[in-house]
Amino acid sequence: MFKSRLHSFEFKRKDQPHVFLTSQHGMYTYSDLERFTAFFKDLVEEKADSLKWPITFVSESNDLLIFAIAACWRLGIPFIPINPKAKNNELQEYLDALKPALIFSDTKNRSRLGDENVIKMDENFFLNSFTHDVRNIDLPDPDLIEDDRIFGYFFTSGTTSKPKIVPLKRRQIKSAAEASAGNFKPDPNHFWLLCLPLNHVGGITIILRSLIYNSAIYRLGEFHEEMIKEFLAENYRFQAASLVPTMLKRLLDDPLFKTHREFKSILLGGGPISEELLRASAERGIPVVSSYGMTETCAQIIANPLLAPSGMYTPLKSVGKPFPPNEMQIRDESGKVQGKNQSGALWLRGPQVFDGYYNSEENETYFDADGWFNTGDYGHINGFGHLFIESRRTDLIVTGGENVNPNEVEEAILKLPAIKEAVVIGLPDEEWGQKVTAVVTLTNGKTPVLGEIREQLKDALTDFKIPKELKIVQDLPKTPTGKVKRWELIKKFR
Repeated sequence: MFKSRLHSFEFKRKDQPHVFLTSQHGMYTYSDLERFTAFFKDLVEEKADSLKWPITFVSESNDLLIFAIAACWRLGIPFIPINPKAKNNELQEYLDALKPALIFSDTKNRSRLGDENVIKMDENFFLNSFTHDVRNIDLPDPDLIEDDRIFGYFFTSGTTSKPKIVPLKRRQIKSAAEASAGNFKPDPNHFWLLCLPLNHVGGITIILRSLIYNSAIYRLGEFHEEMIKEFLAENYRFQAASLVPTMLKRLLDDPLFKTHREFKSILLGGGPISEELLRASAERGIPVVSSYGMTETCAQIIANPLLAPSGMYTPLKSVGKPFPPNEMQIRDESGKVQGKNQSGALWLRGPQVFDGYYNSEENETYFDADGWFNTGDYGHINGFGHLFIESRRTDLIVTGGENVNPNEVEEAILKLPAIKEAVVIGLPDEEWGQKVTAVVTLTNGKTPVLGEIREQLKDALTDFKIPKELKIVQDLPKTPTGKVKRWELIKKFR
């Protein structure tokens, strides 16, 4: 189908930059990565007999996980990153769906897994990799790994109760890296700040882009406001950062925060971006690139250009234009392409768009005969070709950069004795982008309070999925067919 032109950016062993990864635990070079990759190759071939079978990572974000993901890319091993916060039943469903040849787990999650094909990634694992004998090192040339080979399988929450599996191919990330480089990229030995989870495309693409660009990563295990403000304001080695709106807002809460003059840009995505947030950034001269992307497009596929000196662009609420040669259309419910400023569903086509879900039966309603993909998101395009997102995947809630499937939360709430009906919506929120809000009707019992609901849900739901607000109503607004009018509730309570 689409072929990447990005061969000049590919990792070259003979032209290695010095720094690969830095964190609070140390600094590592590309030579360290080469040694680790040789160790990882020998281990996988010994345990799984081949490099072509998928392997799974169940681990908190750490330096070792970055090394392992980078090694998979260089060796052409497909990997499956699983959220370590997943409940045990979810974890088992993911493993059953893809049946990985090996499972790599950190110490914290090792007890949740069985005994077969599980390798513990701990401090000894890391130390052993650096004492590995590399005298007869024989690593494949990444340029010779087929562009059509899958590099990873990702689980994405939509509006259905069951996550979809998204296979992503090497040509997609190569195309995405090339397109992003046209906007900005760090120089060798300069950092792209990584403080996003490593089970999401957003975090993982920072690793892969850095390998392709021959630049460096600085990993923070969590969002540490004071450290990040110091890095971006004073340390000239930091040239780029990927943040979600919640993170940027917290930085801007400090009226003195500004980025240093050689900082290139903050890549902003992962949820609704308020005009106030963008305006505040522009007024301080902080370069921000707001963008649109999803797992199925290998992260950002549409973005605003980076404009000197401050990244200011108009109109502020636009997420920009597609990276060429990717294309977009807005269509109505009948599939007719809409004109400028007409709202409808966003369809995409191009080298960054995935070929289809792992379960082929799910593709019928998402792809047309010409290869266009229906994102399920809604928006419009103005007369200058700028995209404006009006709603993301209809019911999906994006809070603090995390996707929340309202159906999953509703099912958990309905198991509580005091609840008769429940609808979960996302309300606009300055800090979180969207705030998970439960709108409920009650049985003839005690009226619950938010704290009780949150306590009762903590064993069933991951923290970010638990409602931050509770609304009690007499009746839910419904259509004649009994479907809840979610947008009516959003309008009422926003």
